[in-house]
Amino acid sequence: MAARKSRPKSKDANEQDENQSVGQPRPFWSGVIAFGLVSLPVSLFPANRGKPISLNMTDSHGHPLRRQYFCEKENRRLEQDEIVRGYPIDKDRFVIIEDEELEALAPEKTREIDLGRFVPQGDVNPVFFERGYFLAPDTSSTKAYRLLARSMEEEERIGIATFVMRDKEYIIAIMSEQGILRAETLRFHDEIRSPQQASLPELGEANSRLVRSIKQAVKKRSVEKFDPALLKDQQVQKLQDLVREKLAAGKDLIEQPDEPVQQEDSNVVDLIQVLKARLKGNKDDQSETGQTAASENLNRDELYAEAQKKGISGRSKMNKDELLAALRDTG
Repeated sequence: MAARKSRPKSKDANEQDENQSVGQPRPFWSGVIAFGLVSLPVSLFPANRGKPISLNMTDSHGHPLRRQYFCEKENRRLEQDEIVRGYPIDKDRFVIIEDEELEALAPEKTREIDLGRFVPQGDVNPVFFERGYFLAPDTSSTKAYRLLARSMEEEERIGIATFVMRDKEYIIAIMSEQGILRAETLRFHDEIRSPQQASLPELGEANSRLVRSIKQAVKKRSVEKFDPALLKDQQVQKLQDLVREKLAAGKDLIEQPDEPVQQEDSNVVDLIQVLKARLKGNKDDQSETGQTAASENLNRDELYAEAQKKGISGRSKMNKDELLAALRDTG
């Protein structure tokens, strides 16, 4: 359901310049954790990154393609102002939902993470986890941040909270790990299938001899600690190797010399270091460049919501690139 797509020194100085050239991670949401009489200012950093490689759709000359809507019945391309979104009722029947109607349904804008309750760590099944974030403290509130993180860790509790981001309300689980708070957005209960809904077969009695054999195999392959380096995308690695081979051979290359070549950012910044710096009282600088970089990761609907907040006129008829350009112009 959505709306009408109307849419250069001293050594220290040199080190500082180098850090700025690499670029620090930027928070994309700031607010307060509120529970009881406690109000804790925090910033939200994404703990996940997208795939390091992607394939773009182009024609045989390397010209980028864009997606357009086509009406099969009338055999023609539709203009932006002809397109509506609707809630499906049954076959060929929809209820049209307008921008204004969706905006009226949007949750009240707030900068508060409402921490309503704490539950035992083992009670939240990881199947509900959707996307991870780090919660960094404002430098003026590191004491309260440390106290909350320590208390949750010692009590082995997870906080369940709600907050609004980009006109959508999220339910999150807040956890403490080694003095740092992180959050996981949670899927809603009706989004998770039960074993019965997944049509799993009924389990029979396990053969005791096979159980002993499997236990021995498990014990033989068991390690003391999980190594995250094991989580490597082999398919992406093979694709990158293929690209390098074709580049070296000068095979299957198409390019447009008149346009600048986009370089992939190879600078990887340890977000944990940023969080530790904040806990030491070093305030993170939120630059306009960082805000722009964050905007580039938004989809068209999210960019539209940002444009709406800034009061950009004509946004309903803009595509993603036009919305991004308008947001850049407004700073």
